Amino acid sequence: MTGPDLDEEPPEHLRFRHYLRALDGVAEADEADLVTTVLRDPVMSMAESAVNHHVERRVAQLLTDPTFTAWAQMMATVVADRSFLVRRLNEWTLLRAIALREPWTAEDLTGASDWFQRTATTVEIVTAPEVFSLLAERGRTRRVRNAASRRLQRSDQQPS
Repeated sequence: MTGPDLDEEPPEHLRFRHYLRALDGVAEADEADLVTTVLRDPVMSMAESAVNHHVERRVAQLLTDPTFTAWAQMMATVVADRSFLVRRLNEWTLLRAIALREPWTAEDLTGASDWFQRTATTVEIVTAPEVFSLLAERGRTRRVRNAASRRLQRSDQQPS
């Protein structure tokens, strides 16, 4: 019986792992160039997945840090032609605004992706009752509305 060797990984899987390692250790000064290089990979979905993984890791480090804005602007320039990455970066920026109690609109929140709405109802960094109230009423999915209702109830029970 012949067939693919199950121990052999396709080349894009090897490149994906290589990209993740490289992005994990990239110096700040080289980050834009490396992300640009990764996004030139012929397997677009794999390249975007690697960059998204990198963005999530960096956001975890920078979300409430003052350097986030400059980093996000740099990344927005680098990923400008990748709609998924642009949207995800914009949603992380919205999450930052909500967490830091900076301006945002109901349309920003209700127009955001299911992923964003789920994230906003589960991360502890978001504490604004108005977010939970809006999502409990107008969240995109039952799961989001229920999670927001639970968070709203928890915030109502917190001592002032």
